[in-house]
Amino acid sequence: MIKRHILVTGRVQRVGFRAFTQYQAVKNGIAGWVRNLGYNQVEIEAEGDLDAMTKFLEMIKIGPTNSRVDQLEVEDLPINIPVKSFQVRASK
Repeated sequence: MIKRHILVTGRVQRVGFRAFTQYQAVKNGIAGWVRNLGYNQVEIEAEGDLDAMTKFLEMIKIGPTNSRVDQLEVEDLPINIPVKSFQVRASK
């Protein structure tokens, strides 16, 4: 299991990016959360096995229709308490 903090920058607001992220997480067996940050960023914490994480990140790089991912920053995090589901959190 691995855990990653992901910042997505680009046209990621008002295009269904959080719902798309949640769908892709559930589809790939990823747990964690997603939320909007400011004007052009989405923040994600994702946890799962390496194969699932690779597939998840490939889809996040593409994004939903009408989105545009300009930058993806990915940082590994320690797993303290494993999570079981994927949530859409309120915007920060």
